[in-house]
Order: sequence, then C-alpha cells, then structure tokens
Amino acid sequence: MATVNMVSEKEAKGKVREIYADIMNSLAIDFVPNMYKVMAHRPAFLETQWENSKAVMREPGKLDPLTKEIIAVAVSAVMGCDY
Repeated sequence: MATVNMVSEKEAKGKVREIYADIMNSLAIDFVPNMYKVMAHRPAFLETQWENSKAVMREPGKLDPLTKEIIAVAVSAVMGCDY
C-alpha cells in the first residue's frame, strides 16, 4: 500500500501536465513512473528532477541512452531495489 500520495495523469494540471507529457513522450511510454508522480506535489522540484534526468540519461555522451538504462537497471538489481 502506498504511503505517499501521488498525482495521477488525470489529476495533473498546468506545468505538471506538461512535464508528464514530456516524460511519456521522451520515454516512449503511456504512463508516468511513480517516482515522478510523487514529485508532482512540488512542480518546480518535479521539473528540475526531470530536466536533470534527461540531461544525464538522454543527452548524447560517451554512452548511448540504452547503455545508460541497462546500467541503471543493473545497479538497481544489485542494490536490491524492488521498484
């Protein structure tokens, strides 16, 4: 059972709705991951975290985005992350 309230896609308004659309479009998914739904109570924080995530995970660099995602999943598994 969730102990933190999340802002669903249907409840999102204004800037949060725009960020949610960018998240879904950028990740090519039809939902917003829960970690962003929790942040949505503070739109400025959500925006900063999403922009940072895009800068690290999506921007060109020495590693392509797929390799970065694989590393993130591997680290989560090693750390025992249930999410």
